[in-house]
Amino acid sequence: MEQKVLRFSTVVIVVALILRLLGNAGLDFVLSPQAASWMFFLQTGRLSKPVNIESTEPTKVTTPTAPQITPAPSQPVSVSVPTFSPDDAKAITVSSGFSYQADLPALLTKPLSWELTGDEPSVLIIHSHTTESYNSGDYAETSPYHTLDANHNMLSIGSFLADLLEKGGISVIHDTAVHDNPSYDLSYTNSRRSVQEYLKRYPSIRLVLDLHRDSYEDAAGNQVAHTVFSQGETLAPLMFVVGTDYGGLTHPQWQENLSLALKLQTQLESFCPGICRNLNLRTQRFNQDLSVGSLLIEVGASGNTHAQALKAAEVLAKGILSLAHGSK
Repeated sequence: MEQKVLRFSTVVIVVALILRLLGNAGLDFVLSPQAASWMFFLQTGRLSKPVNIESTEPTKVTTPTAPQITPAPSQPVSVSVPTFSPDDAKAITVSSGFSYQADLPALLTKPLSWELTGDEPSVLIIHSHTTESYNSGDYAETSPYHTLDANHNMLSIGSFLADLLEKGGISVIHDTAVHDNPSYDLSYTNSRRSVQEYLKRYPSIRLVLDLHRDSYEDAAGNQVAHTVFSQGETLAPLMFVVGTDYGGLTHPQWQENLSLALKLQTQLESFCPGICRNLNLRTQRFNQDLSVGSLLIEVGASGNTHAQALKAAEVLAKGILSLAHGSK
């Protein structure tokens, strides 16, 4: 407080002396910004930056602008198209009960020209033996390891596979008709009629999958499970069954289906080694003569659990999706 009084007294004395010595010039100095700043210091002990009172321009406030972001040039969607080599065919064993003529390396490396993605249905899933079931679950049987319960028979496997393919951008038709009940002998007759109707209604279909499960028994009549272990999980194996014309029925393009089976098996083995059993050639046609791109697939066997079959279907879906845009 005493310092403040002392500074104020000093200001008064200094101003009086300036006015007496300088007259009007002293008055101008006292009114100047520099003198005001100095007097402010004498009163408060703090420095003050002089203000240019002659300027009439308002202070301009500069608003920072957001940095301009140059968008990255648009790139075409990358489509992965697999390529196969003749050596890939050496890893596939083909089983048959007859002598056949087929150049496996040439069939495997033959380009696959199709596009499965899009709005139109491109895949048909059907079940000639609809009621086949597995060695697990609480369900009513129509005969041993057969049931009309859609949660436990082949319809459940087909629905699961269809859902996975649709999530991958493939439009799927899943036929839920029961073809093997009440007459098992008319299974393929009934499913043939269904496939013909779908192909006529949807000419966009490029892949027809008839999903089954196999059956094995030991000497005591017990169901045998074939399993595959991959990444800590137990899966049911898959087997491709390709029909031919060696039984005497017309099937001139059966090697086209064999070509597809070779490609798909190669892809599946790359994802899950050991998932595929030997590719099976048969003298029967299994309705595969109706269109190019038809395969019969055994998803496990009656001794496998339903969960193991679903795991196998996951790998199958991955293999199909890898070929959705064909191959080089």
